[in-house]
Amino acid sequence: MVSHARAQKANAYMKEKMLFTPRMFQIINTVAPEAGERFADFYGTVWQDGALSRKVKELMFIAIGVAYRSPACLIHVIPAIEAGATDAEIFEAVTVGTLGGGFVPNGPGISYAFQYALKVLEIAGKYRKGEAWEYAEPAEFKM
Repeated sequence: MVSHARAQKANAYMKEKMLFTPRMFQIINTVAPEAGERFADFYGTVWQDGALSRKVKELMFIAIGVAYRSPACLIHVIPAIEAGATDAEIFEAVTVGTLGGGFVPNGPGISYAFQYALKVLEIAGKYRKGEAWEYAEPAEFKM
C-alpha cells in the first residue's frame, strides 16, 4: 500500500488528464499510483482535441456504451459535461446510441439500449445539480 496522500495525488492527476477518475483506478491508485497516472497519460493522448474535439469523442463513447449496453462506458457522460457538452448534445448522442442498439449484430435492441440512454440522462442531470450519482452498482464479491 502507498500513502493516502500519494493515492490522492494520482486520483487528482487522473481527474486533470481524464476529467474524471474511474472507480477501478481509485482502488488501483492505493497500490500502484504510477499505473493510474500512465493510464491517464494514454487516455489523454487518445481523447485530446484533434480532428475531433474531446467533447465529440466523449459523446461518441457514450453512444457506443448505450448501443452495447456497457455500464462502464456510461461514465463518459461526466468528462463529456466537463468538456462542455450540453444536455441537447448528450440527448442526441444517446439517441444515436439507442438506434445503434437496434443494428449491432446480436445487440440489445432499441428498447433495451433505451434503458441505458435514460441512465445517461439521469447521471447527467444529477451531476449538473451536484447530487450523488452512480453509473453502475459496485461489484459484489460472492463465494
